[in-house]
Amino acid sequence: MTPAVNIAKKAKIPYTLHSYTHDPASASYGEEASEKLGIASDRVFKTLVAQIDSRELVVAVIPVSSMLSMKQIAKAAGGKKAEMAKGTDVERSSGYILGGVSPLGQKKRLRTFIDASAQDFPTIYVSAGRRGLEIELAPNDLKMVCSAEFYDLRG
Repeated sequence: MTPAVNIAKKAKIPYTLHSYTHDPASASYGEEASEKLGIASDRVFKTLVAQIDSRELVVAVIPVSSMLSMKQIAKAAGGKKAEMAKGTDVERSSGYILGGVSPLGQKKRLRTFIDASAQDFPTIYVSAGRRGLEIELAPNDLKMVCSAEFYDLRG
């Protein structure tokens, strides 16, 4: 299993795995998961990594139907400016490949912020650590396991 699933097991939180056949031609991993699993795109969350003030990497978990606000993630992290992290930096710090980055079980633990809209649902879906595999869990369980904070991150 992936490090993400192992973390959920170790924490003894309830979760459900959902898999689908990933299409390499898919332009959006999150939208693909939403479509193939038949789940509303505001309930499927993507894991993005941003760089704050050209120094610190942080994780943002937002609905696939939304855009990450650089202003909001900078504010959440207590910085002035944010930009998307380079793909190579994301893969190196997380241990996952792009399109399969999970907020759970990252190689290097980064400060994590979950969009506040996650609290509107009993469960949400995030990557389970590889393309074509999603883990469904309660937003508060994700918050606890990742030592995350809820924050309005959308633009």
